[in-house]
Amino acid sequence: MAVPGDGLAARADAARAADAARAADAVRASDADRDRVIAELTERFAEGRLSQDTFAARVEVALQARARGELHGLLADLPRPRTIGAAVRRACASAVRRAASAADRWTRKAPAPLILPAGPQLRFTIGREPACDMTLADETVSRWHASLIRAEGSWLLDDLGSTNGTRVNGWRVTAPTPVGPGDHVSFGATTFVIRTHLASAPRWSPAA
Repeated sequence: MAVPGDGLAARADAARAADAARAADAVRASDADRDRVIAELTERFAEGRLSQDTFAARVEVALQARARGELHGLLADLPRPRTIGAAVRRACASAVRRAASAADRWTRKAPAPLILPAGPQLRFTIGREPACDMTLADETVSRWHASLIRAEGSWLLDDLGSTNGTRVNGWRVTAPTPVGPGDHVSFGATTFVIRTHLASAPRWSPAA
């Protein structure tokens, strides 16, 4: 037998739950939130549930998402992750390689060239701060975002605790990472392709 007031209480509970969900969706997305969603998108792509174009587009949206609600929307139409055995994982190896290749596809939209610095300077900084060696006027770039370090004739790219991360060929930089000509490097949502020389490439200029 229905108890008077049960319907009202249930509706009130549902309303409170909806309000809580909306509040959660409005919370600012963290780097960990973005990485988790990109990892799940990669798994779904490897399972064949996303086309390469859709996967690449969703990765780009995830990288630029400001709120958790934007990230939730990228997974809303996908099935829950499933457990697969080792044999199936081996069979999916080629699909995973396709996923890794497509993960950096968003960086291949005619990125601007970036010339590796010349001269004796050993460290070059990148960020929005005018004092950086390379200043980027992009709101997804932190004031002191990343640095290039010369080490034994090669270059290492390191993140300086940026908000939106530094990536090399689509993979997040968590430690000094070697870079060279042809690599795609991303600071927030701004992407460049490493070159050793090119007249039209952005030049490094020492900070004033």
